[in-house]
Amino acid sequence: MTTTSIATSDETSITIRGNDLVADLIGGIGFTEMIYLLFTGRRPDKSDMRVLDACLVTLAEHGFTPGAIATRLIADAVPDQMQSAIAGGLLTVGGIYAGSMEGCAQMLVEAVAADDRDAHISAVVADHVARKAPIHGFGHARHKPDDPRSPALLKVAEEAGRSGKYVAALLAFGEEFDRQRGRHMTINATGAIAALLLEIGIEADIARGVALVSRTAGLVGHVLEEKQTRSARAIAEATRKAVPYAPAEN
Repeated sequence: MTTTSIATSDETSITIRGNDLVADLIGGIGFTEMIYLLFTGRRPDKSDMRVLDACLVTLAEHGFTPGAIATRLIADAVPDQMQSAIAGGLLTVGGIYAGSMEGCAQMLVEAVAADDRDAHISAVVADHVARKAPIHGFGHARHKPDDPRSPALLKVAEEAGRSGKYVAALLAFGEEFDRQRGRHMTINATGAIAALLLEIGIEADIARGVALVSRTAGLVGHVLEEKQTRSARAIAEATRKAVPYAPAEN
């Protein structure tokens, strides 16, 4: 028999993860704590909340990303359907934009579980370097030489007492990547977030869910501003100028 431990309701009550919504949760916890409860099934302590809150703040907004542009274009096309605009923007959260913490987290889990962590890391990095393949959690097109968000996140983890084996593995990957490539490549924000989420018990396969929850807030802001500025028209015009028509050669 299949069961659920997330939530249930009856005529007079709603129960979420064993907590009465009215008696225990409304007015009793904040949204960050609620997210942690839903994702893990348990209440976070203050350190867990501080780390998760820092991750949520970091991921909420990053300017005119493909997701923000998609949201604005859809909001302009169907202005009375906010959910469509938000959904369109969230569809871009993945291995390249905002969601690469999932791949990085899995990489860190495997490294920590290896019999010889450092040898494992060296082999993984060597494989990526040989294939000239990107590595989740490292590098950034705009932020060079370092992503300014990463040290801020790692500082929060250290201050909260959550800088453990996954943060250590992340830093080891960074050092080995620099050594084998012969030049520096930054640990990006999603790399730092991957390690921090693992440190507070949020598993690799749901790490991207944190990005989805957080980025939703930013995209709502873009929908609101789009109603005020109509920037989608300027985006469309800029696209026409940047990508001119050219007949295909037969």
